[in-house]
Amino acid sequence: MRILIVDDQRILRDGLATIIGMEPGMEVVGTAVDGRDAYSKVVESRPDVVLMDIRMPGMDGVEGSELILKHFPETKVLILTTFDDAELIMQVLENGVHGYLLKDMPSEAIISAIQTVYNGGTVLQHDITAMLLKELKKMSEQNPEKTYSLSHHEPEGLGLLTEREKEVLALLGQGLNNKEIAGLLFLTEGTVKNHVSNLIAKLGMRDRTQAAVFSVRHLL
Repeated sequence: MRILIVDDQRILRDGLATIIGMEPGMEVVGTAVDGRDAYSKVVESRPDVVLMDIRMPGMDGVEGSELILKHFPETKVLILTTFDDAELIMQVLENGVHGYLLKDMPSEAIISAIQTVYNGGTVLQHDITAMLLKELKKMSEQNPEKTYSLSHHEPEGLGLLTEREKEVLALLGQGLNNKEIAGLLFLTEGTVKNHVSNLIAKLGMRDRTQAAVFSVRHLL
């Protein structure tokens, strides 16, 4: 598993590189100082997972993620952030990153999150995502002239989902991958994959991360 670490603070970059590099089966293929640097390192070393700080001088994690996912859609991007970045977190999630982690998480949680996105899951701390959504709602009510990512039109397809698709959607909101969902619902992975594709199409979404955010917003 090849990993790129992106953070403007050298101490954090080096610390993460050391922790992750000690993990069997994980190789840190490089570090970068901002979004643009991250993009050129992705072009150069094609990592499987990019661990990206959200706030950096120069090109931040929002723009950097968008650039990487546009040109290398198979790359998994995991955002490192603080709770103060509610609006930015929702922006990157809606841009298709595979999840986020708060910077003060223990190192085991970071390793586990990298494994989760590498294996096709999403990393959403859904209690925190729910709080972020609440915060954004409050912000958009206080500043109606400002456009927050929350004020995008909501998909109308929830009523089109079957009961089984709603169950799958709820589990996507918990960040589970197809294999885990299949185990919980006693289905084959292929069946779950079909349900995920169908519900994403019915909701008019781009990918499972958007579906997971929608799940947290509407089903929790």
